[in-house]
Amino acid sequence: MVKPSRGKPGASALVYSTDGGGRCRQCLRVLADCICGVHAPEVRRSAGDGVVRLSRETKGRKGAGVTLISGLPLTGVELDALATRLKKFCGAGGTVRDGVIEIQTDQRARLQTELERLGWRVKIAGG
Repeated sequence: MVKPSRGKPGASALVYSTDGGGRCRQCLRVLADCICGVHAPEVRRSAGDGVVRLSRETKGRKGAGVTLISGLPLTGVELDALATRLKKFCGAGGTVRDGVIEIQTDQRARLQTELERLGWRVKIAGG
């Protein structure tokens, strides 16, 4: 007979996580990545003013700049798909954090033309 360990939770028992906020109670994924569809209306980002903003940031990156794409009214899965497409287009790495796509290096001009080609209203924000 095998006794369950008391001090250690099982592999599927999540104790604490800092990634992405809350979790779906049904599929146990981060709300932005929920696949069961229960939280789909909660995850959708607000459209704001309908303008996608491109900005450049170096803060916390030891001087290396990244291009930030914000204002996209997409769900987590759609945002990941667009990020993958844009990273391939630029030939650079990147990620999605808190509903903002980060593309490595300053790619604002290239991304502006590509996003406008995809049908988005784009504005370069910041300096």
